[in-house]
Amino acid sequence: MSDLPDAARQGPKPTGRLEEAEVVAPSRWKTIWDADISYSFRQSPVAMGAAFVTLVMVLAAVFAPLVATTNPFDPSSLNLMNGFSAPGVPNAFTGETFFLGTDDQGRDVWSTILYGLRISLFVGAMAVAFAMILGITLGLLAGYLGGWTETIIMRVADVQLTFPSILVALLIFGVARGVIPIEYRDQMAIWVLIIAIGLSDWVQFARVVRGATLVEKNKEYVQAARLIGRKPGAIMLRHILPNVLSPVLVIATISLALAIIAEATLSFLGVGAPPTQPSLGTLIRIGQDFLFSGEWWILFFPACTLLALALSVNLLGDWLRDALNPRLR
Repeated sequence: MSDLPDAARQGPKPTGRLEEAEVVAPSRWKTIWDADISYSFRQSPVAMGAAFVTLVMVLAAVFAPLVATTNPFDPSSLNLMNGFSAPGVPNAFTGETFFLGTDDQGRDVWSTILYGLRISLFVGAMAVAFAMILGITLGLLAGYLGGWTETIIMRVADVQLTFPSILVALLIFGVARGVIPIEYRDQMAIWVLIIAIGLSDWVQFARVVRGATLVEKNKEYVQAARLIGRKPGAIMLRHILPNVLSPVLVIATISLALAIIAEATLSFLGVGAPPTQPSLGTLIRIGQDFLFSGEWWILFFPACTLLALALSVNLLGDWLRDALNPRLR
């Protein structure tokens, strides 16, 4: 007989429990891929197509110096003999062929569209950012503070809503151009255009944020923040603002298309981008002068680009509005 005890001879007893499986946390990309908004995007061919068109145009604008054949706004690269070349037809004097033709100054229409697209996108994005910051700030103040602050802000918004936004932008642009010295007008024209469009579009952001703030400020988490001594500014920025951003993002997406159209309208009227930095609106205005003389391509291709850009951004905004709407889930 062995001197070992019975427990040692029998070995370890089974615990009667299965080993717990090791839980592996999903990666960040997996979490994003499985999110509701990602699933909604993958199920919408219209949204995917609009996103693709928007992305292509943004990349083409960003890398315009690499994609464009020439810099159309560099006088040293222009040849007046190439003027009014039809798309895909060799020029009668120089023999050069241009994919989308040339304008009256011999500038390649393809290159002018790319460089004009840069200005239109820049003005639209900056104008929406300015309007969003201004509208969110005033909307938070009006909704949270109430009283005379809310009355003054919302009455100003109501008065501005009685005028078309394009007229407000024209008025602001004209006043700013009158204040700026003549020698700086062309240099400041783009920034004046951004401010004019932004000041004409802040109202919708302010009204939406104010309404959401009126709902959020009476909830328990805001009351708890007050009880622990949080200041009003901290409550608005750290507690209320994150909960009112969803509708703001939808408005910003739709407003981007409207801002691009507003910039094109102002430039078409001759009060937008300077001739040295023409946008899509300026190119359309130039093309209109030659439409009835047979040079249709000078107007047609910039107008199609503007239409495709505005339509794709609008479709993205419509999809985002539906995707963030909890009633449609």
